[in-house]
Amino acid sequence: MHGRAILEHLLHRDRLIVAIGTAVVAALAWAYLMGGAGMDTAMMAEMPDMAPMPWTLRSAALLFAMWWVMMIAMMAPSAGPTVLLYATIRQKDETASRAAIDAWIFLAGYLVTWAGFSLAAVLAQWTLERLGLLSMAMASTSAVLGGVILLAAGLYQFTPFKRACLRYCESPLLFLSRHWRPGTRGAFRMGLRHGSYCVGCCWVLMVLLFVGGVMNLVWIVGLMLYVAGEKLLPFGRRLSYVAGGILILSGAIVLAHAV
Repeated sequence: MHGRAILEHLLHRDRLIVAIGTAVVAALAWAYLMGGAGMDTAMMAEMPDMAPMPWTLRSAALLFAMWWVMMIAMMAPSAGPTVLLYATIRQKDETASRAAIDAWIFLAGYLVTWAGFSLAAVLAQWTLERLGLLSMAMASTSAVLGGVILLAAGLYQFTPFKRACLRYCESPLLFLSRHWRPGTRGAFRMGLRHGSYCVGCCWVLMVLLFVGGVMNLVWIVGLMLYVAGEKLLPFGRRLSYVAGGILILSGAIVLAHAV
C-alpha cells in the first residue's frame, strides 16, 4: 500500500509538472505578444492606414515568429488535456521521467504543426500586402475581402471536415485510442497528427485575424476563448454551429454594405 501511494504521488507530481510547463509556455508566448512581438505597435496604432513596410528577410522572420508565438499562446491551453492524458497513459508503462519527456515531445510535435500553419499565414500576409489589401495594422483594407473571410469562416463551421477534426480535438481519449504510437518517435508523430487535426479545425478561424488585425489583442483573446470553449465545453459542437451562423450573417451584412 505504501509503494502504491508513492507511485500515485509521483504520477500526480509529473502530471503537475507537465501542466505547469504547458501553462508557462503559453504565458511566455502571451508576454511576447503583449510586448509587441518585436514590432512597433505604437506606429501601427497611430498610422493604421499607412502602407506596410517593405519586406526583408528579417521582417519575414519576425512575422513568422509573431504568428507562431501567437498560435502557441492561443492553442497550447486547449491542447493541455490531451497532453496530460497522454502523460498519464505513458506513466503506466514507463518511468515518470521518461513519460514526462515524451509528453514534452508530444507537445513539440503539436507546436511544429502550427509552425507550418504560421509559415502559410506569413505567405498569405505577403500576398495580401502585395495586392494592397492589408493596412499598416495588418488588417484588411477591403470590405469585400473582410466579408468573404467572415462568410467562408462561417460556412466552414458546417463542413464534414470541420466536424471530423473537431471530433478528435474535443475528445483526447478518442484521439489517443485511435492514433496511439509507442515510443519517443511515436510521441512526436502523435503530436504532429493531433496538431494537424487542430489546424484542420481552426485554420479558417485564425484567418479572421486578417479582418480584425493580426496584432489586435482583443481579437486574439476572443478567438482563444472561443477555440477553448469549442474543444473543452460539453456543448462545443452546438457552439460551433452558433458561431458559424453568426459569422455567415456578419459576412453577408459586410458584403451587402460593400456593394
